[in-house]
Amino acid sequence: MDVVIKSLQSIYQRDLEKLRDEIELYSSEESLWLIDGKIANSGGNLCLHLVGNLRHFIGAVIGGPGYVRDRELEFTTKGTPRAELLAAIDETISEVLNGLNKLRPEQLDEEYPLIVFTEMGPMTTGYFLIHLATHLGYHLGQINYHRRLLDR
Repeated sequence: MDVVIKSLQSIYQRDLEKLRDEIELYSSEESLWLIDGKIANSGGNLCLHLVGNLRHFIGAVIGGPGYVRDRELEFTTKGTPRAELLAAIDETISEVLNGLNKLRPEQLDEEYPLIVFTEMGPMTTGYFLIHLATHLGYHLGQINYHRRLLDR
């Protein structure tokens, strides 16, 4: 397997396991869903967003059909039990790794099958997978700060 694909697998697994750890560290399920002042997204909603994003763009688009995303619900759903969030993270790890296992090295240089950012136009699969990894890291940091600031 290509070193870049193996590296992506390692990064996604590491950060999704860290997401799992962050969700487990909240002292209560209620704290997962708190918002305050200018903190508009709860840790729970950011978790749902990351799961939906990766299950769609890697799991379904690259790995094969199955997951159907409802992006709006990622931000409007409230109170999903922690156990369901953790199970969704575990499913995401499996689907992301499965999708990346199906990826051929030459696909990294090919156009990603969807136009995701209309202002940018087509992009390579490799570029988009790197974007998704940085997106995961960005929101993972937000969840960490959310937990440390609002988890009383």
